[in-house]
Amino acid sequence: MNTPILAAGDHFVLPGLLTDALRQATGGAVEVREHTLPWPHTPFGQVAEVHEASGTEDEIIEALRGVRICVTQLAPLTERILENCPDLELFCVSRGGPVNADLEAATRHGVAVCYAPGRNATATAEHTLTLLLAAARGVGDAHTDLRKGIWRGDYFDYDKCGIEVEGCTVGLVGYGAVGSRVAKVLAAMGAHVLVHDPYVDARALRGIAEPVPLDELLTRSRILSLHARVTDETRGMIGRDQIAAMPRGSVLVNCARGALLDYDAVCDALDTGQLAGAGLDVFPEEPLPAGSRLLTTPGVVLTPHIAGGSRQVAHKAAAIVAAEVGRHLRGEPLAHCANPEVLRR
Repeated sequence: MNTPILAAGDHFVLPGLLTDALRQATGGAVEVREHTLPWPHTPFGQVAEVHEASGTEDEIIEALRGVRICVTQLAPLTERILENCPDLELFCVSRGGPVNADLEAATRHGVAVCYAPGRNATATAEHTLTLLLAAARGVGDAHTDLRKGIWRGDYFDYDKCGIEVEGCTVGLVGYGAVGSRVAKVLAAMGAHVLVHDPYVDARALRGIAEPVPLDELLTRSRILSLHARVTDETRGMIGRDQIAAMPRGSVLVNCARGALLDYDAVCDALDTGQLAGAGLDVFPEEPLPAGSRLLTTPGVVLTPHIAGGSRQVAHKAAAIVAAEVGRHLRGEPLAHCANPEVLRR
């Protein structure tokens, strides 16, 4: 008998993409039910005890009836869902981390939770470079003015001209899947790349970047790009003092997480000229509130948390979680299990 699987997709990682990937990874020996969650047309948020989820507990409980395996991007996995879905044994989240799953509850209920590291690394790296170049050359304000019918010849004034990447010192905070890709492209463009990442082996940087402490990176970098995860150590790590330590007229880019950065400090620095530009894709509150200073402060290039969004990412995400399902059904070790203690039982 075929294994019942729920493909709980959304309007980005489509249910059909998940289904196609599952059939390819399993040889078709599965019974796939499809369910569509409302994201991104409806923002994700808190669902019971989990974060960044889409849909309700009631609809997921109903969709999971009799299901052994769920593949999804944003469906919640909560204590209540687990209590009401006793057949569930594997929950695969097609994201870099399973923040929409209650890992402790899943472990208690014997449900393995998998995730999809690196699915959007290339897309996020490319978007980071897009914002970096746009912020460094003042593209945001020039675009806005031109859309209003204003031709600003004074952008050629020396004091208003942007900076080139070639020959520039660029500091990256974090050298994971995204930061390492950004570093390689910047190095190829002729930048001198500095990296602060206490967890990276300096040998991995040879020929690409120079490892330095954070304080040194800040004082030397004309462009700063953030690529760290949010932890107790990194939360709020770039604030007024750190921005003040940078050369005057620097550029700051954040496509990682809003919690890394003090955005009021960014706006103040842009107003005073300490920062010449900023490229931002992530924010402390999303969607960005209507009264946010970021919407009116000059020198800012904004995108609505879309760095990780490309069609290739959706296909990669589906393929990664489908591969985990294939391993599970064949009795092979899972590659990306967030609670491996379940597997040892």
